[in-house]
Amino acid sequence: MMKNYADYITIDPRVCHGKMVYLVFDLLEAGVAAEEITGPEYYPQLTKKHIEAALHYASDLLKTREYVPEAAALR
Repeated sequence: MMKNYADYITIDPRVCHGKMVYLVFDLLEAGVAAEEITGPEYYPQLTKKHIEAALHYASDLLKTREYVPEAAALR
């Protein structure tokens, strides 16, 4: 399991406009394969390790936070 996200996740406007995790998840949700995300059509500056870091980062965040659907939060 990846522990040091900082090796792969940075807030750098030159890398995915500084929104790597968000953009990776949007592409995965749209059905784009990790190999395509790291290819010339999307973000060739990323590697498979960047995708894995984004997934591990999100997983760790969800372990420490409770999901509250937007509609429930408005009640």
